[in-house]
Amino acid sequence: MKESARTIFERLGKRAIDLAGASALAICLLPVMVLVALAVRLSLGRPVLFRQRRVGIGGRIFTIWKFRTMLDAADSAGRPLPDAERLTSFGRLLRNTSLDELPQLLNVLRGEMSLVGPRPLLPQYLDRYTPEQARRHEVLPGITGWCQVRGRNALSWEDKFCLDVWYVDHWSLGLDLYILAQTLVALVRRDGVSHGQEATMPEFLGQPKKGSGLICAAHPPGRSRQMGPDPLFEEKAA
Repeated sequence: MKESARTIFERLGKRAIDLAGASALAICLLPVMVLVALAVRLSLGRPVLFRQRRVGIGGRIFTIWKFRTMLDAADSAGRPLPDAERLTSFGRLLRNTSLDELPQLLNVLRGEMSLVGPRPLLPQYLDRYTPEQARRHEVLPGITGWCQVRGRNALSWEDKFCLDVWYVDHWSLGLDLYILAQTLVALVRRDGVSHGQEATMPEFLGQPKKGSGLICAAHPPGRSRQMGPDPLFEEKAA
């Protein structure tokens, strides 16, 4: 199916916002990034940047960049210690303020990511998605997204994927601008930084057990019901 003129215009507009926004942020935040890099070097040592393979649009693999937040500590068998033991207080500060994500502005400028979109995840998750969940790869991954302003790591994986797919089906320039504004609010409040008592989000292992009773039910505040339901979850009676 051919894209409408409006859809093409919005996609070009999204890319223009990504380029302008990422360029402006990189220039304005350059002193901050230099200070963070120096602090990481002094507190954690080398390397300053953390690189990892992630999945982008269409399932293509790319390398994501972050400031390091963890020590390279391992047990006697050479296996990395749990995240909670490797995450330092300084690293936790970087995560709470999302300063560790700033190098991803380079990924945006390279066209591998957008300012707004589903967060890019690990390649080993690809064969664990349902066909519906895999639709999150129909758009560029983002530094922030609908999921990040609706709960972030406080949500379950299933909640996150439903929110991601909702974004894929309803994205617009207006929604992106709304998400960017709400991201600033979430950063100030430090909402959903951790998953319960765990330091980081646990690994996604696949679908939950049958009968979990999760359904997409609610509508986002201030948005028309014609746009479809916002996939917040509520328990369905057993």
